[in-house]
Amino acid sequence: MKALVFDTAGQPLREADVPDPTPGRDEVVISVCRCGICGSDLHMTEDPGTFGLGSGDVIGHEFAGEVLEVGRDVTDLRPGDLVAAAPLRGCGDCAPCRRGEPAWCESGMTLIGGGYAEYAALAGRQLRKLPVDISLADGALAEPLAVALHGIIRSGMKPGARVLVVGAGAIGLAVVYWARRMGAGCVVAADLHDHQRYRAMDLGATGFVISGPDMAQRVAAACGGAPDIVFECVGKVGLIDHCIDLVRPRGTVCVLGLCTGADRLDSFRAISKEVNVIMSVFFDMHEFANAIDALDTGRYAPQHLVSGTVSLQEAPAAFEALKNRTTECKVLISPG
Repeated sequence: MKALVFDTAGQPLREADVPDPTPGRDEVVISVCRCGICGSDLHMTEDPGTFGLGSGDVIGHEFAGEVLEVGRDVTDLRPGDLVAAAPLRGCGDCAPCRRGEPAWCESGMTLIGGGYAEYAALAGRQLRKLPVDISLADGALAEPLAVALHGIIRSGMKPGARVLVVGAGAIGLAVVYWARRMGAGCVVAADLHDHQRYRAMDLGATGFVISGPDMAQRVAAACGGAPDIVFECVGKVGLIDHCIDLVRPRGTVCVLGLCTGADRLDSFRAISKEVNVIMSVFFDMHEFANAIDALDTGRYAPQHLVSGTVSLQEAPAAFEALKNRTTECKVLISPG
C-alpha cells in the first residue's frame, strides 16, 4: 500500500510502498477515507525521541474508514461497516478499559497511528460505527472533537460561564464549539493572528481578541468580566502562567496544549488567586461516541474546522506548511 513514512527530524514525510496490514485475532483492517493532520503529529516529527517515533513509522491518528477485514475474535463489526477510529489502545481487560477508558489502561496505553496510509489495522474495540447520516469524511473529526469535549468536562464548566480559549487552532476551536454548545454565557477566542476569526465565529465564539498588550482588559471587555475558565490550547512555555494571569480569582485554567519543554509559572500569583489548574489529555470512549453524534449538528457545525483536503501525494508539502502560521485549520488527507 501507499503510505507516508517518517525518516528523521528535519526531513519531510516521504511517500513509500509499505506492506499491507493484516488483522490479528482481535483486530480490524480498514480502508482509510480521511485522516486529519494534528498538531501533535507536527510535534512528533520535530521531537521524535520524546514520542518514541522511529524511522519508517507511519503516523496519523485522526481517521475514519471502511472495514475491509476482521479478525476471528471480532464479532460486532463486518466488512462494509463505516467507522471512526479512536487511536487509544489498552489491554481491553483491566477495569479502566472495561469502563471505556483505554488511555488509563493499567497495562499501559499505546497510541496507534497509521492513518497516513491507504489501510490501517486496529483493535476492534477502538472503532465505533458511524450513523447512516454521518459521512466518512466527517468521521475523521471525531477524535479531535473528543479531545476538546474531554477538556470541557475536566474543566467543570457550567452553563452561563465566561470562557476564554487561548489558541485558535483546531483543538482550541473545537473547545469553542463545545463550550457554546454546552451553554457557556460567552466564549472568546484569542490568538496571535486574525486568521481564524471568522471560523471561530462560525463555531460559536461570541468574540475574538488578538494576543498582546492590555489583553486582560480586552478579554474582560469581551467577556463582561474576567473569564471563569481559560483553556490553554497552544502548548508553549509560559502560556499556563499567562492564562493564570487572565482568569478570575478562584477561576480555572484547563490545559490542553501539548508542551514538551519544561515550563514555569508564578506560583505566588497562582496561589494568591486560588486558581485551579487542570490538565486534560485524550478522552474516553463515551466522549468519543458523543463526538461522533455531534457531527450531525445544527447551527455551529464542527465541519467548519476543516479548511482543506489533500491527497497522499500532496500531504508532505501540506504537513510542512502547517509548521508555520497559515490560514489553514484542520487539513484532512484523503489516501485514496
